[in-house]
Amino acid sequence: MDLETTEFQYEPRMSDADALMWSIEKDPQLRSTIVWVSILDRTPDRERFERVMERATRVVPRLRQRVLGHPYSIAPPRWEVDPNFDLDYHLRWMKVIGAGTEREVFDLAAPIAMQGFDRARPLWEMTVVEGLEGDRAAIIGKVHHAITDGVGGVRLQMEMLDLERQPATEKPMPPAPEPEPVTERRRIVDAMNYEAGRQAGRLRDLVHSAATSAGKLVSDPIGVIDESLQTAASLGRLVAPVTEPLSPLMRDRSLSVHFDTIAIPLDELKAPSRVVAGRLNDAFVAGVAGGLRRYHAEHGVEVDALRMTMPINVRTEANARTAGNAFVPARFAVPVGIVDPLQRMDAIRKLVAHQRAEPALALTDSVAALLNRLPTTATTAVFGSMLKGIDFITSNVPGAPVPVYVAGAKVQAQVALAPMTGSAANVTLLSHEATCHIGINVDPAAVTDPALFTACLRESFVEICKV
Repeated sequence: MDLETTEFQYEPRMSDADALMWSIEKDPQLRSTIVWVSILDRTPDRERFERVMERATRVVPRLRQRVLGHPYSIAPPRWEVDPNFDLDYHLRWMKVIGAGTEREVFDLAAPIAMQGFDRARPLWEMTVVEGLEGDRAAIIGKVHHAITDGVGGVRLQMEMLDLERQPATEKPMPPAPEPEPVTERRRIVDAMNYEAGRQAGRLRDLVHSAATSAGKLVSDPIGVIDESLQTAASLGRLVAPVTEPLSPLMRDRSLSVHFDTIAIPLDELKAPSRVVAGRLNDAFVAGVAGGLRRYHAEHGVEVDALRMTMPINVRTEANARTAGNAFVPARFAVPVGIVDPLQRMDAIRKLVAHQRAEPALALTDSVAALLNRLPTTATTAVFGSMLKGIDFITSNVPGAPVPVYVAGAKVQAQVALAPMTGSAANVTLLSHEATCHIGINVDPAAVTDPALFTACLRESFVEICKV
């Protein structure tokens, strides 16, 4: 990953996908709060860290912007500078009460994650936790998924980090953005102009697509028909409801979370993927699948397959510098019942490759736009029918490959704890230097023995790394 500051482009309105994640939180089980825990070798210098965060809010517009929308607006919600922005509200300090173990930090992070955002303010919070054993500290970060996905979040985080413990100079402090008063009339006109521009762009794309298809239809009519049928079938798979989990064990749902983590050397997890000509992600998902099989077996339950959601990164050169989300949530059944780790990994490699090639991936923005046209209650119900039958989620995010520092403190570990959005568990890999930190977020109503769940995952990864 390029650790140089990335010049992002910030659109004045949410994308359709971002707006969808924003609106479906009418159902609290579909909240999309991202939490991360950074373990530091010392407590960051408070004044310096406050300056770092003040600067970050000036160079990353989303950190000073709130979301403003109207239920009857034809356009997605707007991002506007919060006229009441207060850094002290978003940046907090506390001391751990107990012995200062990392376990206590994750227990502190859980209730922070479960609290909804104040929708009148920018959608992020950060808590510095002092008093960890060994004179260490931690940062618990929290951000709404509508701001960014995992890949974009790591890039944005680089605004807070240094490549040296004590840089020779501090980054320059730009002026604070000024709130711009907007009348209701202007909001309406702006929404109409925005939507008119979008529709004109879609019409141009449609005309171009029609012209291209017409040419293909003349030269290869059978191929065009076959391609259309494949796309239609793929679209059906993309939006098909899955209201019931496949797991007979992890079926209940609540609004609670339980956090844990596992650390694995990056090279040890990469090595087995090469055996099947795969990627790091194939070994990672195979390890999670094996852990789920073990967890079910410990409860006397045999399971052949579980339904997984895996975000597929669709960032391209065209949108690589656009802030926001650029992923498609692929949903498919994973063969967790395959006992042999090599066979399981190879089967998952083929499944993931098939998902990445789904024709409907190119249509997700259009699907999101269509869903956003529905009343919020209907949109939430439709999306809930697509997500609440998911057993687990996996995600793989590349982090910093070199040492990084925050206000004089070295970041020893970074753990991402991504949202479950209706599933029983989310297991996310975030690499940091030479280590894979695997963040485990489970719903205790579904996973009634979280410690056993983590132990089963750990045993499975040990097995995978021996392949």
